Amino acid sequence: MSDTLVNPLDAGAATADSAEDSAKWRQIVEGARTVFLARGFDAASMGDIAKAAGVSKGTLYVYFKDKEELFSAIVQSECCTHAESAFGLDDNDHDVETALNRVGAEFVNYLCNSGKAASLRIVIAIADRMPEIGRTFYETGPAFGIKRLANYLRAQVAAGTLAIDDCEIAASQFLDACQSTLFKPVLFNFAPPPPIERIRYVVGIAVRTFLAAYRKP
Repeated sequence: MSDTLVNPLDAGAATADSAEDSAKWRQIVEGARTVFLARGFDAASMGDIAKAAGVSKGTLYVYFKDKEELFSAIVQSECCTHAESAFGLDDNDHDVETALNRVGAEFVNYLCNSGKAASLRIVIAIADRMPEIGRTFYETGPAFGIKRLANYLRAQVAAGTLAIDDCEIAASQFLDACQSTLFKPVLFNFAPPPPIERIRYVVGIAVRTFLAAYRKP
């Protein structure tokens, strides 16, 4: 998998016949997102989506053959937008503590405060029947973030800043530690999204633990 993700909305804009087509694509996706989050995947219909997007069903089918393709585009768009911003790491930045604190806080804040939990619930609910959507979500979201962070860690190992045997596992464990006690309560509607101060506190512990294990003396 490449280190660069292609946002399907940008791809749609690049291949559309006009700026109007690009705007219509985005209009449909935004309307569909609203319907999916409000009703879930199974209860949402293409008619509902067309109405929410302010387009005819005929126009809707010009852009998407079915709601599976439409939902997949939404999943990719959300994951790409976040992954490219949160995991924009500079291999030449050797201030690992600052970099990890930023990445961890942005990652968890996005998970907990952007409606991401609602989207993830939908993906989980349909992944058995439509594994390609679960695969798309994982490849463009979690797997991409882990890969980006692992590549940054490898650069720090090469620079002599860190000592890590398996950077992919280290990256995955760090991201899991950052969301510890924070995301699952939101995912299961047990608690509201945590304030940013709490996120930074938990991420700070994860960073200190990570550096205690891997920082080169």
